[in-house]
Amino acid sequence: MTTPVLRLDGITKRFGPLVANDDISLDLGSGEVLALLGENGAGKTTLMNILFGHYVADAGRIEVFGQPLPHGSPAASIAAGIGMVHQHFTLADNLTVLDNVMLGTESLWAPRQRRAEARDRLTALERDFGLAVDPNATIGSLAVGQRQRVEILKALYRDAKILILDEPTAVLTPQETDSLFDTLRRMVARGLSVIFISHKLNEVMAIADRIAVLRQGAVVASFDKDATSREQLASAMVGRTLAEPKRTPLSAGGPVLEIKAAGLSRRHGGQRLDNVDLTVREQEIIGIAGVSGNGQSALADLISGLVMPETGSLRMLGEPVRRAGPAAMVERGVGRVPEDRHSTGVVGDMTVRENLILEDYRRRPFSRFGLLGFSAIATWTDRLIDSFDIRCSSAAVPVRSLSGGNMQKLILARVLAREPKLILANQPTRGLDVGAIAYVHEKLFEARARGAGIVLISEDLEELLALSDRIAVIYQGRLSEPQPVENVTLTDLGLSMSGHGAFDRGADQSHAA
Repeated sequence: MTTPVLRLDGITKRFGPLVANDDISLDLGSGEVLALLGENGAGKTTLMNILFGHYVADAGRIEVFGQPLPHGSPAASIAAGIGMVHQHFTLADNLTVLDNVMLGTESLWAPRQRRAEARDRLTALERDFGLAVDPNATIGSLAVGQRQRVEILKALYRDAKILILDEPTAVLTPQETDSLFDTLRRMVARGLSVIFISHKLNEVMAIADRIAVLRQGAVVASFDKDATSREQLASAMVGRTLAEPKRTPLSAGGPVLEIKAAGLSRRHGGQRLDNVDLTVREQEIIGIAGVSGNGQSALADLISGLVMPETGSLRMLGEPVRRAGPAAMVERGVGRVPEDRHSTGVVGDMTVRENLILEDYRRRPFSRFGLLGFSAIATWTDRLIDSFDIRCSSAAVPVRSLSGGNMQKLILARVLAREPKLILANQPTRGLDVGAIAYVHEKLFEARARGAGIVLISEDLEELLALSDRIAVIYQGRLSEPQPVENVTLTDLGLSMSGHGAFDRGADQSHAA
């Protein structure tokens, strides 16, 4: 252990009867990467919000470079050398990169902005840490990975010596994650200390020096990276031995979804589809790989009924689909697990019970003559909460109060309870911990065994290889011929995702087989 630059001693935080942090003590050494690992809702983000001054601890103390840190003051944390990159970025989309970096660093009473000096310093930071980004670009024009670079540059510009990264790879592609890790290694080599919050075991093992595991608000284990394993970390996170579901071979049935020569212009959400063919059969999972922004959202919108193809055709269970609309696709037997559970998967201010019934409230016995049957709704939703292990204090609490994993369980419960013929699973495990991921995979396998066809859109290549029967790659709006997963490697996927086409070789032969 190197000389501690940060010490947390006995940190406790309660929200009413909930103990979010329970007597937590941690040290961070100079030039060290400490990973905080835990399930959704384990207390990781709460602890870091206390460290950064957003929350005030009920008990405990914090020392930074041997000096006590005042409670509840982000300005004091920044002055002490602490920088934080939040999971959901805090950038002004309409301002430039330089403007965002400079915000809050100059006095309101200064006669002028020192933009030339700020630009020179920002350029030097970009060069030193390999964080290239155009200072004149507006944030709204940048990709997700570039926005994260800006967040890191903001912290470095303020002379951060301790950098907190809260779920930094949750919205990154594999390539962007590799780039981030290269940057972190440069930072650590220069003496920066990093707290890396995650629940992705492979990433923690790749970047961390030490790993602290939180469960139900308490530190339950601490490991040196070289003295532990993925299996040991997973067991510490969930408190039991975790068995990952395995795909079993099944014979695909008849076509559930048929998309023929579908085209969609960029005016639909900024992504296009170009002559897309896709057939999904009963009892099979079709995986869709691709770098974000290459047409996945447009394909998901098409399957969900949000748009109709401008060219080509769409058939569901052998019948042509001529009328767009999510409600019409749900009635045809489509279950939708959307990419963004917060903005399009749930209504945050509505209750757990109301969200569970959103797609069913018009049918009997939940509604008769325009009146809701509250007793039938309560019986139904309570059964779903129990069978899908949705952890909430009450079915009457707002769904925004749930952790990400429990929110995803709610969406799965709403979808799978209808036993849909086709399931669109768009990034179904993004931001989830290892226990929740295993749960989602198990439920998708169960739906497949019941006869559902599943379209799995994911940027997690290991997930695609583990779950899919066939895999296709989408690149600049074009979809490759799906190939059996047994014929696919990570190298093949990576090459095709970058447009080099290795994945397409032999596609005709695979299709003929």
